Amino acid sequence: MKQKELLVAAIENGTVIDHIPSDKVFQVMSLLNLDNVRSAVTIGYNLKSRAMGTKSIIKIADKFFTDSELAQLAVICQNLTLCIIRDYEIVEKRRIALPEELVGIIRCPNSKCITNNEPMRTRFRVTGQKLTCQYCNNDVELDKVKLL
Repeated sequence: MKQKELLVAAIENGTVIDHIPSDKVFQVMSLLNLDNVRSAVTIGYNLKSRAMGTKSIIKIADKFFTDSELAQLAVICQNLTLCIIRDYEIVEKRRIALPEELVGIIRCPNSKCITNNEPMRTRFRVTGQKLTCQYCNNDVELDKVKLL
């Protein structure tokens, strides 16, 4: 029988980020500062996917991400799958979705917004593909946001 899957070394402990759109994988790597990680990082790029056509996957040994880092990921890639691995077993698997509120993650595009003129964190309400600044009520489309 022919094997049709690419085998990638399992990790003992760490994180697997799956269902990354292939055109976003390098942006994800940059956002997570994976070039500074000292543990093993495995990247699968342009892998076949029935649901997506192609996808990418990143495995990071001995690395676990904060809620803030995961919220940043959700801004640039929706519907990622995150798997937490401990002792070679998946102990948690979940979709990374945008939270209802983004705090201190994206920049308000309104130059007159108080968050661009005072030392304070931005706050955006999430409504579908639109984000609304809670201070100036400026709307920004999700695909046009700038991360802090």
